Amino acid sequence: MDIEEAVSRTGKGTFEARARAHRAADGGFSRLTAAAAALVLVLLGGVVAALVAGAAPALGRFGGGFLTSISWNPVTGQFGALPALAGTLITSAIAMLVAVPLSFGVTFFLTELCPHRLRRPIGTAIELLAAIPSIIYGIWGLFVLVPLMQAHVEPVLTRLLGPLPLIGALFQGAPYGIGLLTAGLVLAGMVLPYAATVMCDAFEQVPAAFRESAYALGCTRLEVVRAVVIPYSRRSIVGGVMLGLGRALGETMAVTFVIGNAHRLSASLLAPGTTIAATLANEFTEASGGLYTSALLALGLVLLGISLAVLATAKLMLRRDTPAGGRPR
Repeated sequence: MDIEEAVSRTGKGTFEARARAHRAADGGFSRLTAAAAALVLVLLGGVVAALVAGAAPALGRFGGGFLTSISWNPVTGQFGALPALAGTLITSAIAMLVAVPLSFGVTFFLTELCPHRLRRPIGTAIELLAAIPSIIYGIWGLFVLVPLMQAHVEPVLTRLLGPLPLIGALFQGAPYGIGLLTAGLVLAGMVLPYAATVMCDAFEQVPAAFRESAYALGCTRLEVVRAVVIPYSRRSIVGGVMLGLGRALGETMAVTFVIGNAHRLSASLLAPGTTIAATLANEFTEASGGLYTSALLALGLVLLGISLAVLATAKLMLRRDTPAGGRPR
């Protein structure tokens, strides 16, 4: 009896020791992950604080007029963010208007129509497009797309769409080749592989039973994608689109090559312009005065604010799309 009791106590002691070790390990892991999350917040707070401190002189001098002024003259000390802000939003909008439908088309073809033996090579090629450095896109845009736009595309757009009411002003002007439209098209080429890759992964996660049930009811491929695949993977689709939009908003070198880098507003998409990222890349090393540097940092703060607004919008869209049960519709 004593032997059995001793064995029982030994086993109980071993179990308690293991439980204490597991609790200690879990506690250490929890603290480590919490520290990692806190580090991210600290880094983000540090970036915001540095930008706010650096932008304070410019914002203090120009106030809200910094966002509405079109003047950017380092010689006279007049700085306004409106041309760069408008260029950022316009080029990103063009990129998304072109890239998102193409991404859907590519995804639909790869997941629903493409022969199985071609699916992997084409998917790999799309992923390789995402790995191309942005400066390569810029060189391609400058030496291939700009001459094409100048000689063939922009004259046709001016001739066909320029005389039209309302939208005609968007396609008037000399065919420089460089400009907002060209920059938007280059961005679209950069955004497309990101969005298409995310969408393909999302479409492939749809359970086969869902597709088969829809086909059994007589649905066509288009109806299956519209009524089954897209609703099931809506959250991933929104994430892919927002990932591409973030890439378009912050792209620097590719845009710098083809946008013209002109601090001016124009109703025409064919006119040269600039973006916040391109302005920072072109002028930060030349900023000699404190106010000049502060204005550039204020532009960086504006770009950060736009990115945070895009992220908040995406979160709001996903939250509104999620019912009370917690699962996306």
